[in-house]
Amino acid sequence: MQLSDRAKQLIPLARIVSFATWKDLYSDEVISIFQQADDEGRYLTDEDLEMLKNLAPDTAKSGEKSRLLREQASNLVAEAREQLLIHFPNITAPGNDLYPPERAEACWRDFWHFLRCITYGIAGKKSEFTSQEGLKNMQLLYQELQVPLSAMIYGLEELKMVSLQQFSKEEKDGLSPYFEHLISALKQFNQA
Repeated sequence: MQLSDRAKQLIPLARIVSFATWKDLYSDEVISIFQQADDEGRYLTDEDLEMLKNLAPDTAKSGEKSRLLREQASNLVAEAREQLLIHFPNITAPGNDLYPPERAEACWRDFWHFLRCITYGIAGKKSEFTSQEGLKNMQLLYQELQVPLSAMIYGLEELKMVSLQQFSKEEKDGLSPYFEHLISALKQFNQA
């Protein structure tokens, strides 16, 4: 799959997480742990979570929830993908939105990254974890790549549902806003 020059320019700008508003809650040292993970495009490691717990003890429980989602990420993305393919059965067929297979793989990778970003919000107890500029660039990238937005939103809603199944009713209520924040942001792409 050949990317346009415009898409190549937008990809590094489409970073949807921002820790700028976290400075009122956390020290630079705490924020740098999150920032490094995001810069490296990875989930928080056990070592990261331990450092966060030591530097900001109130993140201990939220860090454990983030860890659980990280450990289940591949399975959760696979379940969301399966539900998306049931709901949009022909989406990966020749001539459709997620064809050729590289397009579909990019979509599943986005779900993995969406969950990664959500786990940062959960670990930091900050449900508004997105960058307006990053989201705007992602919207432009999705337009450039003709990403099937309704399918992406559906998949993200499924990812929320399968992820929250890991938790108690009370925990689900507390974690839902992290998913909803990103789902709402993607729904705004439709209105542009």
